[in-house]
Amino acid sequence: MAPTISLQAQPKDAASWSALARRAEDAGFDALLAADHPGAVASPYVALAAAAAVTSRLGLGAYVSHAGIREPLLLAGDVATLDLVSGGRARLALGAGHTPAEWEMLGSSRPDVAGRVRRFLAVAEATRTLLAGGEITLEGPEVHARGARLDGPRPVQEQVPFVFGGGNSTLLRWAGEHADVVALSGLGRTLPDGHKHRTRIAETDVDRQLELVAAGAAAADREAPPGLEALVHFVELTDDAAAAAAGIAERLDCTAEVLLASPYAWIGTEAEIRAKIERDRNRWGITRYVVREPGFDVAERVLGGSA
Repeated sequence: MAPTISLQAQPKDAASWSALARRAEDAGFDALLAADHPGAVASPYVALAAAAAVTSRLGLGAYVSHAGIREPLLLAGDVATLDLVSGGRARLALGAGHTPAEWEMLGSSRPDVAGRVRRFLAVAEATRTLLAGGEITLEGPEVHARGARLDGPRPVQEQVPFVFGGGNSTLLRWAGEHADVVALSGLGRTLPDGHKHRTRIAETDVDRQLELVAAGAAAADREAPPGLEALVHFVELTDDAAAAAAGIAERLDCTAEVLLASPYAWIGTEAEIRAKIERDRNRWGITRYVVREPGFDVAERVLGGSA
């Protein structure tokens, strides 16, 4: 069975962005995704609306929207508008945020972990309520809203797919209860610079995270658990996977074996990468992947070879 692969990319100019969106759709990618780091990258929803105009099937979403600084009404309005102009292809993907500068540039400071969790839960639940046609009133302390609703535009989809992106234990369990897809990144605690992370890529790390997701799904008595997705940070076609992985692993302070066994690296021959994807499916149930633009060609070959 072919994996579901989405592409995360950023526009460089109008012509190449449109061409990339068309190429991704033609190649069989599931979605085109854009990062949400205000001040550092393009506005995701503006970029994705442009991509919607030159595609007809490709899913579209921020990967992931920053709950720490996004207000529910404005976020819901962006997602609903993207859904409208794309004919029902928008996704809502949300994470708690981690980069201090993104709070500081907006005149605040990054909350502690507990504060970011509380803010995420409030924003996620409020945004989903608004997209579903409900009204919200929130008195904080994390989020304020009074009689907020989306009178227009309304999403085309009856239910906009919801993706959780993050690794916090509380939120992984919550995502098991509520998300359509749980996106794993292999990133752990944020380092003091506010940008880099400790890695959390060992098989036992993945096991622990997915146990939390499963526990949440069981607690909610869901008929089907959320889909599982992995962000592929490292993509390289090579006849010597061990050697290629060794250099990367040294930077990550892990072994090549640990890296190659994780779902976050596609390193090896085409056959080895396809076999690894099948192992991920069998061991963890991971069937969805996100690759960044430099991995486009390899992902396209994986899609073609798996068809």
